[in-house]
Order: sequence, then structure tokens, then C-alpha cells
Amino acid sequence: MKNIAVIGGGAAGFFSAISVKTHYPNYNVSLFEKGSKILSKVKISGGGRCNVTNSTTDVSVLTKAYPRGGKKLKNIFHQFGTLDTRNWFENRGVPLKVESDGRVFPISNSSQSIIDCLVNECEKNNIKIELLKSVIALSKVKSKWIIDFKDTSYSTPFDSVIVASGGFPKLKGFDWLKIIGHKIINPIPSLFTFNMPSESITSLSGISLKEVKIKILDTKIEISGPLLITHWGMSGPVILKASSFGARDLFEKKYFFELQLNWLFESNTEILFNTLEKYSILHSKKLLSKQNPFKLPSRLWIFLITKFILSDDKKWGELGKKNLRKLIEFLTKDIYKVSGKTTFKEEFVTCGGVSLESIDIKTMQSKTTNDLYFAGEVLDIDGVTGGYNFQSAWSTGYIAGKLGN
Repeated sequence: MKNIAVIGGGAAGFFSAISVKTHYPNYNVSLFEKGSKILSKVKISGGGRCNVTNSTTDVSVLTKAYPRGGKKLKNIFHQFGTLDTRNWFENRGVPLKVESDGRVFPISNSSQSIIDCLVNECEKNNIKIELLKSVIALSKVKSKWIIDFKDTSYSTPFDSVIVASGGFPKLKGFDWLKIIGHKIINPIPSLFTFNMPSESITSLSGISLKEVKIKILDTKIEISGPLLITHWGMSGPVILKASSFGARDLFEKKYFFELQLNWLFESNTEILFNTLEKYSILHSKKLLSKQNPFKLPSRLWIFLITKFILSDDKKWGELGKKNLRKLIEFLTKDIYKVSGKTTFKEEFVTCGGVSLESIDIKTMQSKTTNDLYFAGEVLDIDGVTGGYNFQSAWSTGYIAGKLGN
């Protein structure tokens, strides 16, 4: 009978441990969590609802949601994909629902449903869970693994170890993995919001738009999607996605850059001009502030025309073709200065970690030593919002739990 250790009490750790017992019912499995709580990210994910996965089943489409690791994940998703995840939870009494944007949540709208399911599976399979076990070293003596914790070394030697310890905000968090021969990609934040302390648009906090286009100047990053204006700057799926794909570029800029917004989404300025010209003729005697041609939120529309240095008591018929063209140019290329980021500590997502060069992606086994496996965010894999990060946790955890078979 073999003893297996899983390091990390998050989504990937739990799924790895359960996968081991699924494939090897007679093995002893122990799960070690450095904190006092388990599944903390699952608890707060999706505003406490837990965005379990995404409804996308096309692997080629799915992998595009991962700025890092997407290509490598193809093989893994063919072994355990989004539909497998949904079936896994629903077969264990957790009905799920798909929302209009493709995100998948438990019908209960509570992350506790997911937590209870995972904990029940561990209890049913006699998986031992130990809290406050922070790993500082991992070493192999002959064919057995010895784990040293912050307070003490563990007396039981292990035949195999699965590392699912999550991301770390600082490089030194990966030291114990670097020491045993793994290449570490410098960890930096991903999935963060943009701070705009010098921009008055923050006075419009709470306004959201279903579709805008954004561009981070001096980079190749151009993204479209829903936007939320906040009291500190801008957030919403389009901003989070841009921060994910631009994590390295924005880190190098020290999070000081210019953001260009196309509030109208349409990029063909000639089409927009023709639309606006007809509108100005039709409403020539109406005030700009009272007639909003693009159906933008009224507070935002007034803010934008004021920023464009137009009096809100000006009439549409008073603009003329030159100003109409300038207005279109402004609305499609509006610039804001970003001066910093906001990350929410509990939901910190790491760009970086154990390089996939150090891993046999087909089995999740370390290339430097046998019987050592990896799963989840500890790897240099991260996705945009929409259930993708949890899906990579479930998939890599499932494969790691097969222990190379």
C-alpha cells in the first residue's frame, strides 16, 4: 500500500487527492494546507457563487482563454475537459447552470455547494486533511519523499507527492521547488483592475457598458468586452482580460500607461460619421445633452461631451461636419491615464510559477525527478475570467492524480 501526499488545500489539491483515490482506492492519501482554511478561493469565487468552469467544449477555443499555458493544455483538456467537470459535479449531487456569457455556476448560487461536494468526497474516500502545514523543503531519500514543514518534518515518508500549492506573490515562495531542480518563471499579478486617481471619470462609479473596445497604448493588447467604471478607475471583464494578456507588459511599465477606449465599439469612423450626420440633421434643434445618438448611459454621455469641450446646451444643428468628425474621433479614441492596479488578495492570480519546461504535460510529472507531480496555479498556467482558472485546476489535478498512468 502506497502513501501519497498532496500539498495544497485549494481546488487543484482537492481534485488531485480525489483523483488518486479514484484511480488507486487502496492508497493512503494525505492533503496538507499551509493555512487554517481549505478551498478559500473556491469560497469567494464569482462573488461567492463559484464559477466552476466555462461552457465551451471546443478545446481549440478553450485554450485561447489562457495567455500562458494554453497550447500545452490541449492534451490535458482532451483527457478531462469542461464537460467532464460538469458531469463530475452533477453526478455527485451538484446541479449546474450555464449563464448567457458561458460561465457555469451551481444552481444553488452558492460556492458552499462546491466546497461541500469536494469535502464529502474526501471524507468518503478517507483522505486525511491537515491544516497549518507550510512546506519549506522537499527531499528524496532513496525512493521515498520527505516533507519538511515550517514547524516540523513529517515522520511518514511518501511514495509520491503532488504539488498543488497555488500561486505565490513573491519569487521566494517557490524556493523549495527551485532547489530540487525546477525552473521558476518570475511570478507577477494577473487579473487586476486599473487605477485612475487623476481621472474624473471615477465620479461615474457604477456605470457599466455591455461592449467596448480598449487598447493599451504602446503594446499589442486590444480587447473588447463589458466594462465597469469604479470609484478607483475601471474594471469588468474587458479590463481583467487585458490585464491577464498584458500581465508582463504592464509589469514592465510598472502599471503606468495610457488606455484608449472606443465607447462606440464600431471601428469604421466613416459609418459612424454618416450615422451621426443624419442624426444631427434630424435633431438639429435638440440639445446635445438631451439627444444621445449612441444610447450610452446618460451620465456618461454628458461626461464625454463635456470632456470633448462641448457645452451641454449646444444644439446638434450647431456642430457642423468638422466637429462631427472630431466627435467621432474622440468617442472612438478616448484616452485615460492608468496609474497603478488593484488586486484583491484573496483572489490573487499568478502569471508565472513552475515552468512547463520542467513538466511532462501528459502526466503532470516532474522532468527532474520521478514520483513528483504538479497541478493548478503553482504552474505557469493562468486564464482569463470565466471559469477557466478553475478548469485548469480540475484538469491538471485529475491528470496528476493518475500518478503517471
